[in-house]
Formats: sequence, C-alpha cells, structure tokens
Amino acid sequence: MDFKSQVNEYQNRVKTALDHWLPKTCMHPQKLHEAMRYSAISNGKFIRPLLVYATGDALSLAREQLDGIACSVETIHAYSLIHDDLPAMDDDDLRRGKPTSHIQYGEAMAILAGDALQALAFYIIAHDTKLDVDSDTRLKMINTLSLSCGSRGMAGGQAIDLLSIGKSLDIAQLEDMHIHKTGALIRASVIMSACASTNIPESTLEHLDHYSKCVGLAFQIRDDILDVEGDTEVIGKQQGADFALNKPTYPALLGLDGAKQRAQELHEEAMDSLSSLNHQADMLRQISEYIVKRIR
Repeated sequence: MDFKSQVNEYQNRVKTALDHWLPKTCMHPQKLHEAMRYSAISNGKFIRPLLVYATGDALSLAREQLDGIACSVETIHAYSLIHDDLPAMDDDDLRRGKPTSHIQYGEAMAILAGDALQALAFYIIAHDTKLDVDSDTRLKMINTLSLSCGSRGMAGGQAIDLLSIGKSLDIAQLEDMHIHKTGALIRASVIMSACASTNIPESTLEHLDHYSKCVGLAFQIRDDILDVEGDTEVIGKQQGADFALNKPTYPALLGLDGAKQRAQELHEEAMDSLSSLNHQADMLRQISEYIVKRIR
C-alpha cells in the first residue's frame, strides 16, 4: 500500500473511532456536542493519530488496540486549537478551511467545547475496553498524556509563546518553546502507542522518543515556513498570521533557507533514530518526510 492510501486508511479509522467516542448531537446539551464534533471531526491532517498507528505498525500491534489512543491525542489537539484561536490568544477566524469554533458558536461555547474535549481524552484512555493493557500501563499512558498537555507541555509552551510576542529569542529558547507547545503532544502520541507493546526494549522506546522529538520540532518549523510562503486556501488558516502578531519564528531567526535546512536536519536525525527498526517502521519514516515537505 502506498503512503497516501495508508494515510487515508489511518485517517478514516480515527474518524470512525472519534464518531464512536464523541457524544452525538442529539444528546443533551446538543449545542455543546455539536461544537465538539465541529472541531474534532474535520478536514485536519490527523498527524498525531497517524503517528499512533504508524508506531503500532512498527511494533506489530493490532490497530483496534490503538483507536482509543489515537482519539485521545486528537481530542487534546482539537481542544488546543479551539483555545489557541480565541480572541484572547491568537484571534484567528479560519481553521482547517472553515470558521474557527468561536466564530461558529461564540466564545463561551467554544471554550466549553475545548474543555469537554480535553476531559474526553482522559475518559477514553480510562474506559477503552479494546486497549488491552494492565492498569499500571493505562495509568502510565494517562500520566504521559497529562504531562504533554499541561504546564510542562503544550499549555506551558503556549504561555511562553504569548509572553514572547514582540521579543527576540535565540534558537535554544525558540526550540524550548516548541518542544513544549507542539512537540510534547507529538511525542506523547508515539510513546503512548509504544507503551501498548508489552515487551518493547527500553532502547527501542528511547529511539522512538528521540524520533518523535525530532519530528515534533520539524513540524513546527514547517508550520512557520508555511506562514511565510503558504497559501491561505491551501493551508486552511490565515497565511502571515504569525508575522502579523510579531511572533518569534524559525524563518524570522534563521531566514527561510536556514529554517528549511534545520527542518531537513531534524528529518535526517529522525531517520537515524529508526535505523534499528525494520521495514515495518517505514510509515514512521514516510511521515517524517511528509512533515518537512507538506504544503498544508
């Protein structure tokens, strides 16, 4: 199966699983559930679920074992986008080619939808009967996910981002911000999936963690590049938004060519991290390449 077909299979699988876990719009309170679905099941790339499934494939795990993990990281991601887009944050009107949640449902309902999606992520990991792991492993996954989206992860990275507007950061400070803001949940996607394997060697887990750190940073660099040279209709959000807010970015610090070179270096480092894994890890390799070349 080629890369595009495999991506479509992963995406369709997580959408089906999300449809199962998300409350139906006929359930009370209907408007909140509608807002949750509006942001969680949309025209996204589903990078984090792709990494969950690709990691599972590399470790010969059954796909149904991973559906709940894929849903949990995607609902966390969806919640973060809702809150990032709010007027108090980035004040964006467009996300994934359609009006942002607060434009569609109002600020109050958008905030509640984000809150509910975050809570749902942990409910899924706690209750997914297809996730055939012991209670200690399930708790380890919840611990990994909670750290990735809290003050020492995504929320902390967003706080650093807000405090850095209009300031000059060096490369170490910029990478620290994005290791938290973008990279933490990407790393959790890989590590939570790997934890579902009961006999994974510690060295393999370390290699996968380093891979995920590299692709997480590369993903953010590519986002920064697309903010400069992307097309709004293609990327699904307003091109130039970061520049307009005077945010510190990789192109601003390294120039476009330097940012592209740094992304390529991270891709190559990610590939080195997978050198001990066989062809079953090829989707992880191809996802890394896709991340540094994507146009949306």
